[in-house]
Amino acid sequence: MSRSAAPLLARPEVLQVLFHPRAEPRMTRIDDTAHAVTITADDGTRLGGKVFVASATAPAILYFHGNGEIAADYDGLSSIYNQLGMTLFVADYRGYGASEGWPDGPSLLADARATWAQTPGILEGLGLAPASLHVMGRSLGSAAALEILATAETPPDGLIIESGFAHTLALIERLGGFRISGAEEARDGFGNLDKIARAKVPTVIIHGTEDWIIPVDDGRALHQAAAGAPKRLVEIPGAGHNDLMMVDQRSYFLAVRNLVVAGSV
Repeated sequence: MSRSAAPLLARPEVLQVLFHPRAEPRMTRIDDTAHAVTITADDGTRLGGKVFVASATAPAILYFHGNGEIAADYDGLSSIYNQLGMTLFVADYRGYGASEGWPDGPSLLADARATWAQTPGILEGLGLAPASLHVMGRSLGSAAALEILATAETPPDGLIIESGFAHTLALIERLGGFRISGAEEARDGFGNLDKIARAKVPTVIIHGTEDWIIPVDDGRALHQAAAGAPKRLVEIPGAGHNDLMMVDQRSYFLAVRNLVVAGSV
């Protein structure tokens, strides 16, 4: 298949702006509350992840991170989730952390589906029976989270999107500094807006008002399109793409905890 005939989300010039994979350091946190786990993709690729346990029955979040992050980056941050009564399962994309392979758009979606299908067994294997199971996607991870909401036979109990994008083509052009000709969002993009319109679960959207990578208008568009009820848009004034918790940690975690632990938005 020629470069021009390749799906947009598998083209090299697109992949180099969407994905920034790196390997997991040798020394990462593994203890009684932090467990390295493995997911097997549909094509046999072994994907890594980490489960940070709050308690055996604590509500859990399946979390898909941003394009420059790995699961091990949450070794420290996970303690906040745990202290607030939430178990955090951070899944790595292929090529990231301890995962095999190399990332592209189609595999991100397929791997998200496989990860969701295997999550109950992974948690059970760790002796966990979470009271509820939510899906959260940050930035690029919004595409993985929304793929689950659009395709899962058994949907999650709730959805959280942090700094998520509504328009794939505009994001690629903004990150890559080039124009995409002949492409259509519905045919060639991730379709986040269409997917969230089919996601009928309680939904929280969190976005910084000064985000220049993914503008807050994307978060507003996702919130407006979301079919879930109840739903809430949490805008963090003055926050950019990567500093929401530093700017207003209280509002950020209050929104997450309210949905996951209290079951309200």
